[in-house]
Amino acid sequence: MQNPVISVVTAVYNSAGYLEEFLSKCTAALKDTNCERFEIIFVNDGSPDNSLEKLFELKKSYPHIIIIDLSRNFGHHYALFAGISAAKGDYVFLIDCDLETSPDVLPGFLDEIKRTGDDVVYGYQEQRKGGAFEKISGNLFWKIFNLLSETKVSKNILTERILSRKYVDSLLEMGDKNLFLAGMMNWLGYDQRGIPVKKIKREGRSNYSFMKKISLAVNSVTSFSPAPLKGIFYMGLVITLFSLSFAGYIVINKILFPDEISLGWTSILASISFSLGIITLCLGIIGIYLSKIFSQVQNRPLYFIKDIHR
Repeated sequence: MQNPVISVVTAVYNSAGYLEEFLSKCTAALKDTNCERFEIIFVNDGSPDNSLEKLFELKKSYPHIIIIDLSRNFGHHYALFAGISAAKGDYVFLIDCDLETSPDVLPGFLDEIKRTGDDVVYGYQEQRKGGAFEKISGNLFWKIFNLLSETKVSKNILTERILSRKYVDSLLEMGDKNLFLAGMMNWLGYDQRGIPVKKIKREGRSNYSFMKKISLAVNSVTSFSPAPLKGIFYMGLVITLFSLSFAGYIVINKILFPDEISLGWTSILASISFSLGIITLCLGIIGIYLSKIFSQVQNRPLYFIKDIHR
């Protein structure tokens, strides 16, 4: 049996309300490419709603879909990676199934990667959607990431992208245990280009809570940058020099003005509190890096697959 020309991969979490429309549009988009061999891979990331049951129902009408059921919720990036690992196509197209980006964009991605011969064509927003907080925080995140990391990622990059088979095979060899796909995919290199994609705001709450976004930001920066660790060294150096200078000032002041009243307990307590705060912050940063090393050396699988329905 010949491998499919293109594999579409999407992660499923609280997505029951979008699946039927997504699958209909995705199948139509694939047919518009005149591609006779394709597969659509849905990865159920431990979804708490009836997404899995909905997929089983849809499979009766769309036998070409593949359902990967993970043993629990591992996270969006891990679910996508599970789908990428299972994909057999010459090209692999990643897309979220929440319909914020329409599957209608698929033919454009396929045409672009074939026309240019690049290994990756990724989508990005020319103007970030959402409210003021989402826009400001999103832009700030990418600026901080690119400032601290040696791996540069395009601002407002999206999940939606198409990958060549050569690129996918290299991605699967990386062996990272702390996944941040946008960073990994840019670190890998190869010929990449972006195309603008229009994204609409859907109804309902995002699956990414504020704390999940904070966690993703911390994971992404610490996975691709040693800058926080270097920052600890320079911060310690500055504080040490300041402390020595201040101690020298007190000694000289005592010699020159022996009758002057010494600094009181308030200033001493303030200095101690400040130092303890800095030490705690530094230990926290070191702890994050140690936890990443711990995860890496444990060498546990990134995910467990409960079942695959072909």
